[in-house]
Amino acid sequence: MKHVVGIDLGTSAVKLILMNQSGEIVNEISKSYPLLQEKSGYSEQNPDDWVYQTIAGLSDLVAHFKGNVKDIEGVSFSGQMHGLVLVNLSGNVLRNAILWNDTRTSEECKDIYKEVGENLLVEVTKNQALEGFTLPKLLWVKKNEPEVYKNIKKFMLPKDYVRYKLTGEIHTEYSDAAGTLLLDVQNQRWSERICNALGIEFDICPSLVDSNEKVGTISKEVADKTGLSTNTAVFAGGADNACGAIGAGILEEDQTMVSLGTSGVLLTYEDSGSKDFQGKVHYFNHAVPDAYYSMGVTLAAGHSLAWFKETFAEEETFYNLLEDVKDVPIGANGLLFAPYIAGERTPHIDANIRGSFIGIDTSHQRKDFVRAIMEGVTFSLNETLEIFRKNGKNISTIISIGGGAKNDTWLQMQADIFNAKIVKLENEQGPGLGAAILAAYGAGWYSSLKECNRRLNFSQNNRVYYPNEEKVRLYESLFNSYTKIYEATKNINHELMKFK
Repeated sequence: MKHVVGIDLGTSAVKLILMNQSGEIVNEISKSYPLLQEKSGYSEQNPDDWVYQTIAGLSDLVAHFKGNVKDIEGVSFSGQMHGLVLVNLSGNVLRNAILWNDTRTSEECKDIYKEVGENLLVEVTKNQALEGFTLPKLLWVKKNEPEVYKNIKKFMLPKDYVRYKLTGEIHTEYSDAAGTLLLDVQNQRWSERICNALGIEFDICPSLVDSNEKVGTISKEVADKTGLSTNTAVFAGGADNACGAIGAGILEEDQTMVSLGTSGVLLTYEDSGSKDFQGKVHYFNHAVPDAYYSMGVTLAAGHSLAWFKETFAEEETFYNLLEDVKDVPIGANGLLFAPYIAGERTPHIDANIRGSFIGIDTSHQRKDFVRAIMEGVTFSLNETLEIFRKNGKNISTIISIGGGAKNDTWLQMQADIFNAKIVKLENEQGPGLGAAILAAYGAGWYSSLKECNRRLNFSQNNRVYYPNEEKVRLYESLFNSYTKIYEATKNINHELMKFK
């Protein structure tokens, strides 16, 4: 039977899944690598650690594969967005990769607005200048490491560097390029206007291809190390959120998903690049050909719960921590939480805002705080949903994935706060599944991504949570109170930063 491999290059590990033509996940492997944090605000990784662990993962997959290795027809990728990898003329990395969660580039964001202008930036790239994006990182290197900058042959996104090391070919694709602030999103080309305004050499931008496009085959060197065939096709792949959306079946207008992992994402499909959200949400090219998606981000979703557990319930399991939440009423007995413990992205672009518990009194127990965190994270994502709906989106069903989809109480909470039907996927595999589907589509198994999703029956046995009208009304009142927290605490939080 034919097989494909989906490679998901995450921040903490690379996950590889082997999928057969029936849509069954035959095997999955995870290989971790270190995060390098030289000082506060810095977040880097050695790109060759990604390559080493990806090759090790492929070797493990092949070693445990029972069939003919030639039946592994294709490999594709999902990858962490916005990271900056720089290579010289010989194709060697010039410095560690600067990651999506690196925040050193506040001044460079100001420079972008000064030289390009906010209106032109949003018109071309559909996004605001944020520290996490690739362009500010490139400008930081230009300003602070001129010897590195002058030796740049190409910049790459993380997954594209790994793919280059497997094939010897350098490309990127539209869904990842859209997160650089250098792509003309609607016209699907690098923006010469932005490059020229900032003194960025246009030829350091990699060639652009579609996510399902074959960009090479496994090199002989990698084939010798992994056991793969040199005939194994390699496809471009997509950004992690775009691949997560493909894996969740977000393939048509108004289809929407919420992902609750370390960060939280609310993402909805767009059939054109012409909509104008005024930069209030992210607007990126999809890994689906000629399609797009808009997206809001809560920086500390699952991270808020993880922080609380590590600080106040270190010996507890997450299961025990969340078990009592179902017995706490809506509103956590008068307690609200704003999940700004790592700053916020949507709808408040503010790296200095910090989290708050509002309404604490002596009657509150640990379970009240846990429920308030879950409600606060969901309220934050609901602010994105409100933006979508006010801009004409008809969202009545939302696919829920990630850690937040593992808890029944939280899933019902999402249904009631979002006032939408919530669908929990039975066989969720995240972005790695989307990468595998792109490989299957690229290999010609199916005529379209929609057919691939339909034929592989990923919608079987899904669980559905329906909004409760009475709870919806209660949450609408509570959400109104939640939306006042940012403005009420902004100045205080900014004043407190001088004590950090």
